[in-house]
Amino acid sequence: MGVPGSFPGSPGKPHTPVMDREEVDRALGRLAAEYEAIETSLLALQDHAGRRLLEGAELTGVTKDRWAATEQSITVLWAHFDAYTAALTAARELRARRRWPSPDDLAELTELLRGARVTVPGAATTGTAQFGGPARLSEQFSLEELVGRMNTLYAAALDVIVSADAVWSALPARIDLLAAELRRTLSLARSVGVRPGEHPAGDDLERITYELTQLRAQVISDPLAFWSPDADRSAAPGGGRPDTARYDRAARALEDARREIEAVLDVRQDAERRLMQLRDVLSRADRTLTEARQARGEVLAKIAASEVPAVSGPPTALHEQLTTAAEYRRHAQWHRLSPLLDSLEQRAEDELHRARESLTAVTAPLAVRAELRGRLDAYKAKAARHGLAEDPLLTERYDVARRMLWSAPCDLRAAEHAVLRYQQAVAEALLPPDPGPGPADGPQGEA
Repeated sequence: MGVPGSFPGSPGKPHTPVMDREEVDRALGRLAAEYEAIETSLLALQDHAGRRLLEGAELTGVTKDRWAATEQSITVLWAHFDAYTAALTAARELRARRRWPSPDDLAELTELLRGARVTVPGAATTGTAQFGGPARLSEQFSLEELVGRMNTLYAAALDVIVSADAVWSALPARIDLLAAELRRTLSLARSVGVRPGEHPAGDDLERITYELTQLRAQVISDPLAFWSPDADRSAAPGGGRPDTARYDRAARALEDARREIEAVLDVRQDAERRLMQLRDVLSRADRTLTEARQARGEVLAKIAASEVPAVSGPPTALHEQLTTAAEYRRHAQWHRLSPLLDSLEQRAEDELHRARESLTAVTAPLAVRAELRGRLDAYKAKAARHGLAEDPLLTERYDVARRMLWSAPCDLRAAEHAVLRYQQAVAEALLPPDPGPGPADGPQGEA
């Protein structure tokens, strides 16, 4: 609706200057244009799709209260327009009496066009209270004031209608699309055995289904509860946007559930390969533990005075859970198989690592003996290269160290000491001989 321009003078005051003929004609032209704009706006408001939806909907909450007040405002708005039409018609008829209006005609036209001569009965002013004033039996307005009041009523009514229509245009369609995606996800969930009470994703999908059902019903019955107006209240009617916070939360929850279900689906497609890998890892762990137990027996038999750690038995619990996993796969219980496989894979790798550490720990004394044997042979070869193979001391110390290292049980501490004595003997034998003192100098002559 248009906003009227300012009029000269002070409407409603007793000594308003009388308008001349040109001023009257200009005022009538302006008011006629305003009349057409108001009429067009009111008819558009009457035919607005949002209004028809509000009239036919079973409203609740905020929307119910605001639409009841808006319907009353629209009734008041039409009553104001009827009063405006009657006053403008009276002014036109008075002006049409004479081409050159008399002073009395001009005075009366001035009162009609500028004075507070339009009376609106109390039934048509009941909407006044919502704009800050008490309800009255009747009110009087100038035409300009009446246009301002109609603009205010129109803007408030249009704001409610446009806001509700914007929510209805945006949210239900998006909720329906999300509900369709939810149905596809539910179908996928059922195909992999994800059901409420049996898997967290099944519980999530049940909650999302309830939330979307409730959300759609509330959006349809109370659209204004999902409207966020602009912070600038002076903006045009309908300024704001639909509040999609609840919809967005449901969409994120559905996406999370869908990913979890797809992970379960991946388990179904990859279960056999993962089960075979688990069997292989556990088999290697068993073989390593068997080797460790055999090595421990060998160490206890061949190495004296050595603390050898005990070797645990096979991972029976893991084998039982692997059997359970195979049963889950056989009966297509993918939602149970998925977390079990994740747990088994990590624990199987840990078991293999533990078995290898156990083997390393029990074979450490044998590794020490092997290192001492290698060192002894290396120094013997070094002595032979320098022509010391037949040296009695080296031969004696070599034989002592060799007997210790190649006898069972082997005392590693004594054997290591014997190898060190042989190393020292070889090192001393390879030192260059001491040249001793040189030939004595002859007698020195006296100075």
